[in-house]
Amino acid sequence: MFKGGFLNRLFYFCIYKDMKKKKQYIILGILFFLPVMFLLYFIPAKHNYIPLDIVQTQVKNINGVAFDTGEKVIVKDHISILVFLGNQPMKQSVAISNLKELIYDKFKGFKKFQIIAIAPEGTINEVDKLKSEIDRFGELKYWYYVFLSPEEIKSLYSSLKAEETLQDFGSSQAFIVDKDLNQRGRLDDREKREVEKKTPIYGLNSYDCIEVAQLKNKMSEDLRVLFTEYRQKRKGNFDSSHRRANEINQ
Repeated sequence: MFKGGFLNRLFYFCIYKDMKKKKQYIILGILFFLPVMFLLYFIPAKHNYIPLDIVQTQVKNINGVAFDTGEKVIVKDHISILVFLGNQPMKQSVAISNLKELIYDKFKGFKKFQIIAIAPEGTINEVDKLKSEIDRFGELKYWYYVFLSPEEIKSLYSSLKAEETLQDFGSSQAFIVDKDLNQRGRLDDREKREVEKKTPIYGLNSYDCIEVAQLKNKMSEDLRVLFTEYRQKRKGNFDSSHRRANEINQ
């Protein structure tokens, strides 16, 4: 009895040890291959990359000077965010603070990125107050304040595709302009459920800086896509024949 019991225990021990070893191999295999599969899934491929839509071409170039540094400020050859402060810039303080915290702080390290805040001539005192408020937490090296005449502001704004008119030369909307003076946005901003319901197409030409969710979820994502586009161009992998709206079934 003792001998048979010992052999049985030895048999089951060997089986247990073998199963345990197999489990270890399976676990090690999962730990090794899972991260690899994860990376392969998220590496962007050329064929499924969708660039940010051009919603308007031939945006008027700015050829101005930053009022505090004297630096020359131009839109061409930069990825620019344009905002309009109006005759009472301090009224835009909430919108400008949101833009600084949610967009500027995130993208200030990207090459050729800049924000240009445009104000009418004669508003230097209020702009200086606004600048002091925004600059409290650090210098904004790639944020420029430029003064233009009322006629120049109207001309610039009319070259943009906008849903609303300027109020007293100001607006809470921010506009993305690329290096070639194209305004970027979304030709089709519908959610998936709206597409399924065949909701009429509507676009997104500018971003409301009062709406935190729009800055975080849309403007931030669109800028990321635009910077990816220019990175692909430098690598020679960019295909300009695709646009976001073409990928959505209407």
